[in-house]
Parts: sequence; structure tokens; C-alpha cells
Amino acid sequence: MTLRLADRLLDPPVFLAPLAGITDRPFRELVASFGAGLVVSEMVASQEMVQAKPGVREKAELGFGRADTAVQLAGREPYWMAEAARMAEANGARIIDINMGCPAKKVTSASGAGASGSALLREPERALRLIEAVVGAVKVPVTLKTRLGWDDTLLNAPQIARQAEAAGVRMVTIHGRTRCQFYKGRADWAAIARVRKAVSIPVIANGDITGPVSAAEALRLSGADGVMVGRGAQGRPWLLAQIAARLFGTPPPKIPARAGFLDMVSAHYEAMLSFYGNDLGGRVARKHLGWYMDEAATPDALRRTVLTERDPARVLALLPDALMRETRDAA
Repeated sequence: MTLRLADRLLDPPVFLAPLAGITDRPFRELVASFGAGLVVSEMVASQEMVQAKPGVREKAELGFGRADTAVQLAGREPYWMAEAARMAEANGARIIDINMGCPAKKVTSASGAGASGSALLREPERALRLIEAVVGAVKVPVTLKTRLGWDDTLLNAPQIARQAEAAGVRMVTIHGRTRCQFYKGRADWAAIARVRKAVSIPVIANGDITGPVSAAEALRLSGADGVMVGRGAQGRPWLLAQIAARLFGTPPPKIPARAGFLDMVSAHYEAMLSFYGNDLGGRVARKHLGWYMDEAATPDALRRTVLTERDPARVLALLPDALMRETRDAA
């Protein structure tokens, strides 16, 4: 199965979700190296993007010019969203994704980023104006990522998706929770089927997809055209390719183990240091190293030593002992 957005072929339909502080360029490139139909940048605040002077670093971080990358924008004001979309397109963005799913209080609160993200589910008229502004500002495909609704009393994703399609959005991704659930409980994949029935554009299922089995069940219950994987890929950048191989018959990835796993993690660590610099890169890398050590079942004492070490050379020297173990298979 393949998906086409204008002249973009998204094959296979297994995508990496945008995760703030996680799906930076080094991680996206690592996931893409195993195989993914699409990877999505970290959420970018539209007004801040427009008002800041764009530079080489910002372009590299967002993935401008990469055919397999969507640039995700967040905001509340149609003007700033449209301007940010124009800027992204002018710098080479191939797909613009609108964030209407982030549940974080600093994003949804009026005292934070201005009641954006999933807060827009409570303001469908504003959400529609914002979508229309972005679609009207660019020629590249525009997609939308959102949730089932604000809470159990406002499950309006089908209506939002229908409006988005009418406005020109080419694909909708639905996280199978409400905003008020945050990430608690279980994603309701069956509820995504109501969105699938409401629109004719591709619908992607998201939430609690941790391996081929859960991905297949999400597709069965939702009727979706593909899946988007977020937290399940943490520490397992091969997971999307593994899901695609089981569900869509693509070549299976070579899942690294022992020395191969060590080489992959070391290269990812060095890529983060190169991208961010040693100080910030070392801090950013800790969460990834923690997930990798979860996969390797690293003993707690050694884990603490790795995560508290600040000297990159020493971290690299510790990794063989920490990671030369069999990794767990995806569930």
C-alpha cells in the first residue's frame, strides 16, 4: 500500500510522529535510514519562526528540502501560520503539517502559547480559518494532526477532518485519545473509524502503536490507510521498517544486535554531539541513551554511570559494557 500527496509518494504508509525534543534531525535521519514513508519535524511555533531570523541551523533542524520530511507548524493566529508556511515552503519544505493535537498545558493554555495545539478542537471556526490560511498560503501539500476531541463530551474529530478536507488538507492523522486523556489509558483505534468514514482523504492512525501486532490491530479497528509511530520508536529506530515489512511486505530491516547495536548507538550519540555541540548534545542524548539501555537491559549502576557522565569520550568508552547485550524484539 502506498499513499500519494500531490507529487509525493509516501511509501510505506508507516510514519514517524513529531515528538518535541526527540524527533530532531539526528533521530529522524536514523529512523529514515532503516525505512519510513515519512518523518515529521518537531513542532515549530509559527510566530516565533517568522520573527526569528532563519539560518542554516534552523533549516537543517527542520529538514527543509527533504522529500521524506514534513515540517509541523503550531499556532493560533491564521496570519502567523500562513507566514510560517510560506517561509517553510520557500526554504524547501515538501509537506506542511498543522498541529492540532499537542495536549501540553503550555501549548493549550491561553497563558502559554496562546491556546493552540489540541485547544483548537474547542474552537472549530478558528481552526477552520487557520487551516484555510495555511492551505491558501502554499502550493505544497498540507496535512493535519489532531486527536479524537477535547474530552469525552466533545468528540468532534470527524467534523474537524471533514472541514479540513473541504479546505484542501490532503491527509489527516488522528491520535486515538482526547486531549484531556493526555497519554493515559489506551488509544481508541476503533473511534478513528468515524473519521475514516467522514472523509475521502487518507487517514493515519496514531497512538500506542509499539510493534507489528499493535499496528495491524490499529489498522483493522480504524480502517485507516496507514499508521504513525511515536513513543514506540524510542530506543528502536528500526521499528517503523519492521512494521512496514510485516504489514506491507517491504524488505525487513536488519535489526542491530550486540556490536551492531553498539555501532548504531555510538554513531547516533556522535551525530547529536555534532549537531548540538558537546554540552547541549550531551544533555539531549541522555534520554536516547536511556532508551537504548532499556533495550540492552543495562544494569542500573552502569546505567547511572553512563547518564551522569559528561565527558563524551568517557561516555563512548562506557557504551560497549552498557550495550553489548541482546536487544529485545518489538512487541
